[in-house]
Amino acid sequence: MARRRRSKGNNAQQQQNAPNRRGRAQKALREPAVYAKPTGFESEVPHEKLTITQARKGTPANRPVRVYADGIFDLFHSGHARALMQAKNVFPNTHLIVGVCSDELTHKFKGYTVMTEDERYDALTHCRYVDEVVRDAPWTLSTEFLKKHKIDFVAHDDIPYTSAGSEDVYKHIKEAGMFVATERTEGISTSDLITRIVRDYDIYVRRNLQRGYTARELNVGFIKENTYRLQNQVDKMKETVRTVEEKSKHFVNRVEEKSQDLIHKWEEKSREFIGNFLELFGPDGAWHAIQERSGRMLQALSPYSSPRGSPSSSPTRANSPPPGSPTSAALRPSSPTSPPSRKKRAARSSVKVASANRRPVQ
Repeated sequence: MARRRRSKGNNAQQQQNAPNRRGRAQKALREPAVYAKPTGFESEVPHEKLTITQARKGTPANRPVRVYADGIFDLFHSGHARALMQAKNVFPNTHLIVGVCSDELTHKFKGYTVMTEDERYDALTHCRYVDEVVRDAPWTLSTEFLKKHKIDFVAHDDIPYTSAGSEDVYKHIKEAGMFVATERTEGISTSDLITRIVRDYDIYVRRNLQRGYTARELNVGFIKENTYRLQNQVDKMKETVRTVEEKSKHFVNRVEEKSQDLIHKWEEKSREFIGNFLELFGPDGAWHAIQERSGRMLQALSPYSSPRGSPSSSPTRANSPPPGSPTSAALRPSSPTSPPSRKKRAARSSVKVASANRRPVQ
């Protein structure tokens, strides 16, 4: 019964603390992370040492597991953010503390930085996984520093970090069972970014000259400055030529497309015209039908006579009496010795008059 009551009491405590956790999480996503106090972390809840097994189970329920991750964080990039994300998600309920070393320690033990310490501090406060930032963090973690900030575990990649005369500055943390390993992100680091800039130094100097920086600000001499400006002008000319070529290619392609469309339309129209012409003037066309109909109408209105000597269509032959009848002898044509008929005489007289009229006047 006592165990059940304790479990009920623990559940009630967890439910009460859950809204507080949600509120802290929402606040962390909306506001920058806070800076650690110089005096360290102060809490009313007693800070008991945890094992990794206990922390992974989500116990104790009355406080989050305080995980510490340190570094230089110069030119803060996605590799840094991924490492902090892993440290934040090592345990179900984690309060992530990030220590950032000062310029003095960094220049002494590692080398010159691009960003100042204040810029690096401020960059870490705006990372969504960070709950607290420790400024001027120590290069080597001491027991006093761990107790001062109530640190349960330290997160870093598992590769031995040789520095300050030590083969691994995290060796004593690993031996104490307070070390949790994270993985490095391949392909990006601060050294890689600096290497890219140094490798393409001329490109970035020319870029900044174009953006208005002076040669003095870029620590560039007079001859080098004019060389870069000449290269910029050459690049602009190349870009202009390239743009004109692209536009001309585009114009030529459009003209070709338009010409092809016109040819296709002309072919379609020509086929249609030829088809209409054949329908109208072909052997079976409408024009021949019109001609036939008009011919028939003209024939019906004014029929032409058949040639002479045609026995079938002669009107006299059709109306002539049968041979042997008294009228057949009267209608028979006269012989050559018979006197000329009246019509022939009239025709001869008209010819004589015409010839007399044609004679010239003497």
